Amino acid sequence: MSVDIKPYLQYLEKEKHIPKEDACALIVEAIKSSVEKSVMAGQNVEVTADPISGKLEAHVIYRVTDSAIDPLQEINPVAAALIRPDAKVGEEIRKPINVADLGRIAAKTTQQLLNQRFRKIEKDQVFQEYKDKVGDIVTGIVRRTERGNVVIELGTAEAVLTHKERCHGDEFRTGDRIRCLLLEIREDPQRGREFVLSRANPAFVRRLLELEVAEIADKTVTIAAMARDPGYRTKIAVDSRDPKVDPVGACVGARGARVRNIVKELGGEKIDIIRYHPEPLKLLEEAIRPAKPRNVRIDERSRSIFFEVDEDDMRIAIGSKGRNARLTSKLMGWGLNIQKATHAAESFEAKAGDAAVRIAEQLALAPELVAKFVGLGISSVEALEGATVEDFKESGIPTEEVEAVLAAYAKARRA
Repeated sequence: MSVDIKPYLQYLEKEKHIPKEDACALIVEAIKSSVEKSVMAGQNVEVTADPISGKLEAHVIYRVTDSAIDPLQEINPVAAALIRPDAKVGEEIRKPINVADLGRIAAKTTQQLLNQRFRKIEKDQVFQEYKDKVGDIVTGIVRRTERGNVVIELGTAEAVLTHKERCHGDEFRTGDRIRCLLLEIREDPQRGREFVLSRANPAFVRRLLELEVAEIADKTVTIAAMARDPGYRTKIAVDSRDPKVDPVGACVGARGARVRNIVKELGGEKIDIIRYHPEPLKLLEEAIRPAKPRNVRIDERSRSIFFEVDEDDMRIAIGSKGRNARLTSKLMGWGLNIQKATHAAESFEAKAGDAAVRIAEQLALAPELVAKFVGLGISSVEALEGATVEDFKESGIPTEEVEAVLAAYAKARRA
């Protein structure tokens, strides 16, 4: 006797997005597996389902034999004739089964198997929907908190925002609508597939900027470097591919509207946006402004920068709990060694260092070479006007270095 499962197939296709053909295959597999392991153990059961008509049928298959030894698999010709009058020895015959009479245990087992299969299909469908959204911002609703982790509903999926991936000061209540970064889809052997969210990852701020700033979205403005202390402060260095576009102004927006929206999303986290420079000294000056670095020494080998700041600027350069210095170091990728400037004994050396850097930039020479001339009292490029190699004969500076500086000066004048 057949059973009509068409309404069930329509429900699965409409509500669960499972095609009728796939649903039929799963139902057939589940019924066959459950009955062969319970009420019809040891028998050869055949189950068929038509996805178009919705008819579900089940049969037990017997082999017709004169000497039936195994009643579960074999049947004698007399009994076979009652099922099919033209049955012959050696043939297989199919005895119809009333699917509704398969028994309570088989029905329960079948339902459990189907639920497992359909849950897996639903999870696979959710994975396909979200796998390309990893690294993007998603919006969800807070449902509950479990052991410090916030469970968030993302439409068809449930995701988790762990305590580690939350910002300092983040507080959520059930029903709150929040935005997060879909950090990863993790495969857990025990819990299965897990959607992991983050609000603390620097990429969250990057994606917020891309959504808020059209110039970043179209790649006119690029984020060259970023450092973040979640919930407290983020430093971002931006650059522009178009000389007509101010990268900092584009990110800040008219009257600070763009960056203000991001700060609001981050619960008041401070955002510092500076212009990127490939030269470490210029980038340092931008990053610790309004503090001014003095007596700067750059160690390329250890990628360290040693510099001083005035006593009044020390608090600005270091920041609360050393946060500004730490973020500046991370942003630049250089170690920073900050000292308080001593004006009395080292005022001349400080001035000499500033002059050497300034003249070196104008002549495109190394500051270490120019510093030798600054030590002789040359505090500007103009002081080299009319100078000759002979003028430096008693200075102790090698002749080839004098010639290099004078040649660079002559080239700078012609430019």
